[in-house]
Amino acid sequence: MRNIQTKVICLGVAAAALAGCSSLPMKRSDIVKASASCQDFTVSIYFDRDSASVTREARAVLRDASSMAAGCKIDKVTVTGLADAVGAPNANLQLSQSRAKAVEQALARAGFPSVEFSTAAVGDAGAVTADGQARPLRRRADVAVDLGGPH
Repeated sequence: MRNIQTKVICLGVAAAALAGCSSLPMKRSDIVKASASCQDFTVSIYFDRDSASVTREARAVLRDASSMAAGCKIDKVTVTGLADAVGAPNANLQLSQSRAKAVEQALARAGFPSVEFSTAAVGDAGAVTADGQARPLRRRADVAVDLGGPH
């Protein structure tokens, strides 16, 4: 008798569980999409020495940046090119300008929403520490994206 009671209880539990699933399958329109976070962010794009060529890895970072901005109102995008302290200051300024322009063009190719970019170049300014050490990580362009909220 106890065996039959156990089976009846198990069948009752199973029936109740299945009754809770009566609304399945869900329709696509029932799925709620997470809204974009629309928080400002900055990404850095690194370059080889004396180069303004955007690498494959850098293009992937820029595609990710485009995805992060998707669904958001873009208030401002600033691309700042930098250079290390190796070489002549004028050449470093020119290189940092080329890096900023290359990143701006790569952002457009990566599907970044059409927006007016602000570009700046600082050359090797600030590329040497107080104790005279050169900073090789200055071989980059920083992309600051200011977002205004969801579309």
